[in-house]
Amino acid sequence: SAASSAAATPGYSTAYLTSTGRPYTKWYRVWERVTIADFFQELFILPVLLVVILAHLWGTRANRRRAKEWAAAHLPMLESEFSSIGFSGARTSPKPDDADGNGLAKAMVGTTDVPADMLREKTKSEYVTYCTGRQNVACMDIKLSLYPRFNPFRWFGESILSFFVDSVPAPVERMEATTYCFDGKEKSLVPATAQGGSGPATKDSSFDGFVFAIVHKDKMRQLREDRFDVSLTSTKDHPKLPAWATVMSESAEITEALLTPDVVKAVTDAGEDLEALIISDMPVDAPKKYQMLFTSLQVIKTADQAPRLNDLVPKKRIHLSMKLNTRPTSTSMFATFLRLPDHLAASAHFRPEAMRKIKATREDEAKKIRRLDEEEKAEERKLLMEKAKREERDARLSKMTADEQRKFLDKEREKDKRKGEKRRTMKG
Repeated sequence: SAASSAAATPGYSTAYLTSTGRPYTKWYRVWERVTIADFFQELFILPVLLVVILAHLWGTRANRRRAKEWAAAHLPMLESEFSSIGFSGARTSPKPDDADGNGLAKAMVGTTDVPADMLREKTKSEYVTYCTGRQNVACMDIKLSLYPRFNPFRWFGESILSFFVDSVPAPVERMEATTYCFDGKEKSLVPATAQGGSGPATKDSSFDGFVFAIVHKDKMRQLREDRFDVSLTSTKDHPKLPAWATVMSESAEITEALLTPDVVKAVTDAGEDLEALIISDMPVDAPKKYQMLFTSLQVIKTADQAPRLNDLVPKKRIHLSMKLNTRPTSTSMFATFLRLPDHLAASAHFRPEAMRKIKATREDEAKKIRRLDEEEKAEERKLLMEKAKREERDARLSKMTADEQRKFLDKEREKDKRKGEKRRTMKG
């Protein structure tokens, strides 16, 4: 065996034999053949990896706390306006005694004591919530966009890149809320069991369709480029508003009716945190097809177009975009935004003369969409005709002999040549 042969070898000690009989050499002594220089790469990678993991955990927790602080500051206000907040389908906490919930709001400032089902983490830097159960409002969506604290490299890169590239926006913490108004469609949207009784729920919630916006001047150009509805308006400064804000409206009468003292005060209190307050009945994205355009004035549609399910979704909505702020003073604009549907249902009914320009704008847009749709259909018909001609030609060629095919192709080339010469003569 290996052990006996090794023992028979002169000068060989059997004290260094392993259990398998192999000699225990220096190769087994890892501490003797490995030095710290062999781990320089790992010594660099492991601390970096540890920092990345810790930064991710810290950023995720910081964003979650930031979102909960906003929710804690605004929850009492939402509780006083909606019967269902969050994703549980029920009230998240007892209703405050006072209408605004100011006492409870002050008590909750700086805390993160909010129900777990009020906010949903869509991504590490985006939180959403949902509210429903209010007169004149079908539902409201809220989205909180936060800094990518969980990824400092991305955060730093976007901040630096925004200085040099105009198309890259600088990172900003933003709250976006969109209220979808009933607009008289309660019977189509609310289950019959929830419509029982009388009183305020039976009031007419419809109002005239228009586009109106109070916009921060720094965001004016971007909104006009990004939103189809805002591009239909004209821009004009108003003496009631601060110097940094402007009005984008379709009618001066609409502007005067909506710039109430409460709205003006809320805009002033919000300061430059306010990015845009938009009331609209038109789509955000430019329509690509000649589809139904719902306004309070008319319904334009093709003769062969059948009603769609999404036609029941309220088209009129109110959108608020603000820089995220958890201070109690920032809730003034949000409170005004929550009550705007009531003001619109009660007051947004204008004279026919004031709506004439808006009606003309809608008709012009419908004509543009119809013209684009007709051009697209004409192009499709042209392509189908060309395809049918090619198939007919190929079928004829397949039935010809070689000489007949050669004569046919020569005749085609001669015909194309004459057409080309005729075009050059006409251009000359």
